[in-house]
Amino acid sequence: MPTIKIVKNPIGREELLQIAKEGFGDLVKAVVDIEQGMMAVGGELHADEEAELVEKHGSKRENIWGINLYPQKPDEEWIEFDSMINLKPAHGNRSRGVDDAKIQKKIKEVVAKLVPG
Repeated sequence: MPTIKIVKNPIGREELLQIAKEGFGDLVKAVVDIEQGMMAVGGELHADEEAELVEKHGSKRENIWGINLYPQKPDEEWIEFDSMINLKPAHGNRSRGVDDAKIQKKIKEVVAKLVPG
């Protein structure tokens, strides 16, 4: 199973690209904690990364969202909001995407902070 990396400090797209090459080729699965401002990357499943954040880093499920990152795409295209862990009907999210624009904005802010430029 691929190693899950917890990102709390900025990393480069080059590192994400290396993680992508070791896993899915062109994408990195990531789970973002919008409350704590960190993310887990490199897991085979978003659910594995979610479990890592919840069990070992105190994340709350309502604050974590699954995305895919495409390190070689331009900024406006490199984040894809698509994960089974995003299905949270109790919190108003009824799709695999992220329905709330405010939450999307928070996710983008965390990703931009952790993977600048």
